[in-house]
Amino acid sequence: MKNIVVLISGRGSNLKAIIDAIESGKINAKISLVLSNKKDAKGLEIAKIHGIKAKFIDPAFFASRKGYDIYIAELIRKEEPDLIVLAGYMRILSDEFIEAFEGKIVNIHPSLVPAFQGKKAQKQALDFGSLITGCSVHFVTKELDNGPVIIQAAVPVMPEDTEESLSERILQYEHRIYPQAIKWILEGRVYVEGRKVIVKGAKYGSIPINPSLEDF
Repeated sequence: MKNIVVLISGRGSNLKAIIDAIESGKINAKISLVLSNKKDAKGLEIAKIHGIKAKFIDPAFFASRKGYDIYIAELIRKEEPDLIVLAGYMRILSDEFIEAFEGKIVNIHPSLVPAFQGKKAQKQALDFGSLITGCSVHFVTKELDNGPVIIQAAVPVMPEDTEESLSERILQYEHRIYPQAIKWILEGRVYVEGRKVIVKGAKYGSIPINPSLEDF
């Protein structure tokens, strides 16, 4: 069985979607550890409810981002993860951390990467006047929110949308495409050629999701 470590900072809704996919048998894996940089992250409670080891590691005890990342990297190595999943993790990873787990870290971002990178991507889309935005699952590289894209979902921007309403609608798609991407990766179906990601056996060309969802 494949092993996942999840990093969180907040409410843990994507963590819950992944747990649900595992418990329903859609993903053949286990989550061995959930780490948070926020003590009050609701995702920690979600993990504990489902019997998953969960820890808060306080960044205030470390002199630098690098020092923090070296520490959590050691904790993660002990779990021997096949995949590290960033699920609402609101810290920029150091180059040293990314190098330690290169090719094994994935993130979900609430835009159609490379559009609207960084914080408040939903507000960026509204301020820009975009008619379409969405969410992207991508591999993590040293360049922020710019790694090779595994799957995306397009979400229309409505004239009456607020940042909150748009965020909530995008989140519904995040909960579908993130477990799907994780399933593909852990099944060994994902190949990266430069910036291009190929999913073996997946159907392409569907709208609004490309490649198409199979199970979620």
